[in-house]
Amino acid sequence: MSRFGIFGLGLIGSAVAERLIGAGHDLRGFDPDPANMTRLDRLGGNACDAAKVWQSDYVFSCVFDTDQLSALIERAPECRTVLVSLSTCDPDRMQALAETAAARGITLIEAPISGSSRALAKGDVLLLVAGNLRVAQELAPVFDLLSRQHLHVGAIGNGNRAKLAINLVLGLNRAALAEGMVFAEAMGLAPDDFLTMARASAAYSAVMDAKGQMMVDRDFAAQGRIVQSAKDFDLIRAGAVAAGQGLPFTETYLEMMRDAIAQGEGDLDNAAVLLPIARSLPR
Repeated sequence: MSRFGIFGLGLIGSAVAERLIGAGHDLRGFDPDPANMTRLDRLGGNACDAAKVWQSDYVFSCVFDTDQLSALIERAPECRTVLVSLSTCDPDRMQALAETAAARGITLIEAPISGSSRALAKGDVLLLVAGNLRVAQELAPVFDLLSRQHLHVGAIGNGNRAKLAINLVLGLNRAALAEGMVFAEAMGLAPDDFLTMARASAAYSAVMDAKGQMMVDRDFAAQGRIVQSAKDFDLIRAGAVAAGQGLPFTETYLEMMRDAIAQGEGDLDNAAVLLPIARSLPR
C-alpha cells in the first residue's frame, strides 16, 4: 500500500487526514502547530518531522499560500515522490515551482479544492487537477476518495487559474446572499423567512445551503476563513490587473473582507462577510 504524507494540518489538512486515515491509509504529517500534530495522532496518523514526511510515496501540501509552498519545496531533500498542492496559489508561479521541485526529484501536481473543509471531510468537493497527466491518473483512486469529482485541466498553473475564477463567482455569491439578507432584515423581514423564500426563488444557489443558516444564526465557526478568501481575491485582482481587466465587484468584495479583517474578524468563516455589510451606512 502506498505511503502518504501531508504538510499543513489546519482545516483542509485535517479533513484530508480524516479521509485518508478513515480509508485505512498510512499517513504521516507535519505542522508547526503542536495542537495540530496532536490532533493527527488522535486521528490515527503519525505526527513526525518533515524529513519523514518526505519519505512518503505521495505528499499533500495544505499550506496557506504560494510563499509557504515555495519554502516547503526549497527545503525539501532530494527524493522521488509526488507532491500534490491542494492550496490556492499564484498560478503564474506554479511552473517555476514545478521546475524547482523536479530538480529535487519531486513531481509537482496541483489540485486546488473547490469546496469547504466540511465538504471535504465528506468527500463532497471538486479537485481542479493540473500537471503531468500520467501522474495525475496514478492519483485517481485517492482523488476519488477525497472528492466527488476531479477534472484534469491541463498544464501546471491551470488548476489555480480555474480555481481563482471559480472562487470569484463563489465569493460574490456569498456577498450577494449576505447583502440580500441584511437588506431583507432592514425592511423588517425575519432572516430565516427570507432564506426560505430565497431558496425557493430564481435567485437560488448552493451558497444558500452552505452559508445561509450560518448567516441567519450569526454562527461563523470557520469552515473557510475570511483571511484565506481575502488572500485568494488578492490573487484574483493581481491576475486581472496583469490581464488589463477590471473587476468592479471583486474590488467591492475585497473592501468588505479588508474591513472584516481590520475588525478582528479574519479568522471567522467566509459567511461573516455579512458583518461588514451590516455595518455599512447609506451612501
